[in-house]
Amino acid sequence: MPKNIETQTTNFVELTGDIVSAYVSNHPVRTANLPDLIRQVHSALEAPAIGVATAAPEAEIEKPSAAQVRKSVTPEGIVSFIDGKTYRILKRHLGMHGFDPHSYRQRFGLSADDPMVAPEYAARRSELAKSSGLGRVVDRGDSAEPKATKRTKAA
Repeated sequence: MPKNIETQTTNFVELTGDIVSAYVSNHPVRTANLPDLIRQVHSALEAPAIGVATAAPEAEIEKPSAAQVRKSVTPEGIVSFIDGKTYRILKRHLGMHGFDPHSYRQRFGLSADDPMVAPEYAARRSELAKSSGLGRVVDRGDSAEPKATKRTKAA
């Protein structure tokens, strides 16, 4: 029987390695976060085998109140509900924690109207784009139809 348990542990280690390597190859993960990721995956694989119930992560995090959501958006940045830090753009930060904008909004009960980019930063980028000429319709002349060109046979 002990040999069977040892084989199961080895399988969990191999499975953990396979899962983590597949995840890391497709998602950006900081080197400092890698040991925690390995522990989480290993314990998630091992928990059903030893009869430990895993807690639902949704129960750990409370959804912010409407006042907290309003206060999280400032002209200079947006406060993340994941770590409480202020960011100009949340998308990269969310990716580091395994979220996309839709799942982040769903997880914390945010509406689709809540911004993922700081208003001041978005306005500055918009002005920069307008000043460089992006978004303008270029007039192509009086005739809307393209002129026919003569084709010549290749020799």
